[in-house]
Amino acid sequence: MATLAPPIKIDLPPQGEWTYADWLRLPDDGFKYEVIDGELHMSPPPSIAHQNSTTSLAARMRHHAEKHDLGLVLTSPVGVRLPNQEVPVQPDILFIVKNRLNLVGDNYVEAAPDLVVEVLSPGNWMYDRGQKLEVYEQAGVKEYWIVDYRKKTVEVLVLEDSEFVLQNVYGVGDTAVSVILTNFSVPVADIFRK
Repeated sequence: MATLAPPIKIDLPPQGEWTYADWLRLPDDGFKYEVIDGELHMSPPPSIAHQNSTTSLAARMRHHAEKHDLGLVLTSPVGVRLPNQEVPVQPDILFIVKNRLNLVGDNYVEAAPDLVVEVLSPGNWMYDRGQKLEVYEQAGVKEYWIVDYRKKTVEVLVLEDSEFVLQNVYGVGDTAVSVILTNFSVPVADIFRK
C-alpha cells in the first residue's frame, strides 16, 4: 500500500509584509507573481487572446523601434525594478528610449520604462487599472497603454505633472498613437487579429 507524503508547509507572510526574499521562494509554476507595496498579486497563465494581443502589439512596436533606432521593446516575463518597490514587476510590454538603455541590466530593468503596456485579463483588470497604474505613475512611467482584448480597445495615458492623463481611447476602426515611441501608430484591429 502506497503512503502519501505529508503536504509541504510553506510559511507565507501576511499581505502587506511580502519581501523580495519571500517572492524568491515562490514556485516557478506558470503563474505570474508580483508584489506591490508588500502585497502579493498572482495571475494564472494568460489566455490565448491575451497572448495574441500582446505578441501582435509587441512585434509591431519592436519592429518600429529597431527600424528607427529608437530604443528597446521587451515583453513579459521581464522584471522591472521600480523606485520604492522591493520586488520587480512584470509589464506585458515595455519600451525604453535609446538614451536610457543603460538601465537594462543582466536580470532586470533597473528603473521605470518610458512606456508600459498591460493587456487586461478577466482576473487582473482591476489590478492593472488600480495598483499597477498607481505604481507606474509614482515611478514616472511616461506613457501607459491599457489594452482590453474583450472590448477591443486601447487606452493611452500620458504622465503630466506626475499624474496619468487619458489621451484617448481607441477602438476597432481607429489607429492608436504613441507619444513616447516616436511616430509609432497601429490600427487597433491589427492588435486583435487572430
